[in-house]
Amino acid sequence: MNLTEHYNQLYKKSSEAIRSGNYILDPQLNSETDSRFGITVLIRPNETVKTNIQLFLAALKEVEPAQYYYPDSDIHITVMSIISCSEEFRLDQISPNDYIGVICKSLVDLDGITIKFKGVTASPSALMIQGFPTDESLNNLREKLRDDFKNSDLQQTIDSRYTISTAHATVMRFQEELQHPEELMQIVEKFRDFDFGEFTGENLELVYNDWYQRERNTIHLADFRI
Repeated sequence: MNLTEHYNQLYKKSSEAIRSGNYILDPQLNSETDSRFGITVLIRPNETVKTNIQLFLAALKEVEPAQYYYPDSDIHITVMSIISCSEEFRLDQISPNDYIGVICKSLVDLDGITIKFKGVTASPSALMIQGFPTDESLNNLREKLRDDFKNSDLQQTIDSRYTISTAHATVMRFQEELQHPEELMQIVEKFRDFDFGEFTGENLELVYNDWYQRERNTIHLADFRI
């Protein structure tokens, strides 16, 4: 996949939707009864990148303070959703050690994963930082995880919703009607090609998480040094 082209097409379509009022609010963000959980392999950006992301979010908050902004603790890149979030899944249905073993197998001979965060894109319901892997390490790991889990007898839903191929980080979601959509998009345009920084992930995490990867609802299952 050409990530630049993908992000550009997504931005063009979504920015038009946001400006015309056809964005999508997330009704579950403040729900006390949202019980969608899953397990995920993820990687987190370093402190420098997160500081730069918060500069962007601070500018957005000036014009749209009522939206949902990700704290540093929740910002991540999804490497693979092993079991997609659903109301039916609970951690006591599986043995985490079995999953840890498969992931360890997938990590054999893995090179470090370096990702450059440059620019901002959008969906009809969120704003994201554009991530660009500098080599094929992330894609190679994803293919190994797909193969190793599909060749196991463990419960998994890999690629059931969509085939993951990007390296973006979602940082803001629409939870209230936009008060200043044009001003919001003007700020987004200013950061459209902003260099948020590059980092090399040294640690992968396996977590039991809610839909939004909120720290307060996350159970950390394992770390993997790479």
